[in-house]
Amino acid sequence: MELTDYVAVLRRRWPIVLVVTLLCLAASLAASLLATPRYTTSSEVFFAVQGGDSVSDLAQGSTFAQRQMTSFAEVATSPLVLEPVIEELGLDMSAGELAGMVTVSVPQDTVILEVSTTSTSPDDAARISNAVAGQLASTSAALSSPDGGETAPVQATVMTPAQVPGSPSSPDVVRNGALGLVLGLLLGLGAAFVRHLADTRVHTEEDIAGLTEVPVIAAVAVKDNAERDRVFVHDEPHGPSAEAVRRLRTNLQFVDLGDGPSSIVVTSSLPGEGKSTTAINLAASLADTGARVLLIDADLRRPSVAEYLGLEGGVGLTTVLIGRASLEDVVQPWQSSSLDILPTGQIPPNPSELLGSQSMRTLLAEATESYDAVLLDSPPILPVTDATVLSGMTGGTLVVAGADQIHKGQLADSLESLEAVETHVLGIVLNRVARSNSRYSYAYGGYKPLTEDDAPRPEPITRAGAPRRATSAPRRNRRTRAAS
Repeated sequence: MELTDYVAVLRRRWPIVLVVTLLCLAASLAASLLATPRYTTSSEVFFAVQGGDSVSDLAQGSTFAQRQMTSFAEVATSPLVLEPVIEELGLDMSAGELAGMVTVSVPQDTVILEVSTTSTSPDDAARISNAVAGQLASTSAALSSPDGGETAPVQATVMTPAQVPGSPSSPDVVRNGALGLVLGLLLGLGAAFVRHLADTRVHTEEDIAGLTEVPVIAAVAVKDNAERDRVFVHDEPHGPSAEAVRRLRTNLQFVDLGDGPSSIVVTSSLPGEGKSTTAINLAASLADTGARVLLIDADLRRPSVAEYLGLEGGVGLTTVLIGRASLEDVVQPWQSSSLDILPTGQIPPNPSELLGSQSMRTLLAEATESYDAVLLDSPPILPVTDATVLSGMTGGTLVVAGADQIHKGQLADSLESLEAVETHVLGIVLNRVARSNSRYSYAYGGYKPLTEDDAPRPEPITRAGAPRRATSAPRRNRRTRAAS
């Protein structure tokens, strides 16, 4: 993956990153706000070696004290110091539990020992810290004179008593929130890329390019009003979806470096990928060029062309195939264009056998002689074999792939099924592509022609050939009035 691929993943999966980050941030803040506040305070004990009149003696004594600081720190958390503190303060805990509340540290190259105590009560934290410091001073003096001498070689003094803390030391809401935010961002990024790697659906042309060598010859945008706007090449002739279908029409002319096949099967891998809508709009787009086009609804299981176009579908393809009518008798013109529609007719009990019959071959031969282009809307490839049967009778097959719907394995199985019957796959139409995809952002922005109000107005020319000076306020167009 390149940098642009990572950016594309983040653009597509940003809701996952956002949700995980917010959840981790909320969890860290909730844990901080619900946690019991704890208070920490410290007292300092200074250690010095007694005796010595010369500078050399004092230096040796200071070095000796520094070497003993680690030992004094161990003594501070031992039962020898903590049990008297428990008895003095009347604490209901063991020496081990009290040792868990006390932390002893020694700043480097000093003879100062810091006794820190953490407790849920600020008063208890100060009392315990001062009691431990005082008891440590007494115990260290006793340990440094084991023979019971009156003057101990090492003298400990409580230099800084502990003060009652005014604010809790934990939890740190700001720090925990920042940690939760960073952790959530990292987990969100990881979840986004794991979701991307685990997602086997087709989203972009790159997904198809990594799956097959069959080219993507058009990408059609998502339409919000697809249910009521089936023929968008006429209802929205300057919309991005209509332009994509015209691009498909143009690309089909160069598939075989010639005039292209006169009969095309339009199919998909699964139901609901938009094959019927694609077939209808492609047929209407071809008819706009002046060509005579026949659209056959060859989906003998779930026909939809007649319903989408508002035509009568009681008679049609099956009527011709069983010999009860001719092609000219059942085709229906659509509006005032050169597009004719052949509905399905009655649903037969044996669709595959009827589509693979000699009558179907004869019908296609007659249709290709009478029309410049013949399009067949066939059933999906994976559920039934009707599309593969029809593909062997026509000049080529156009496969519609629904973006964010079809999985790569399903599309690969469909293409393998078509290859098994040695049909010519003309290309793949990536349908319902998200408009947020940066690859199609320009195409989906639209490029509509100027209206009469939007078009610039030329300056009036006088007889001398110079522009006439306006004597009144210039006429403002619609955009100018809106800006005002």
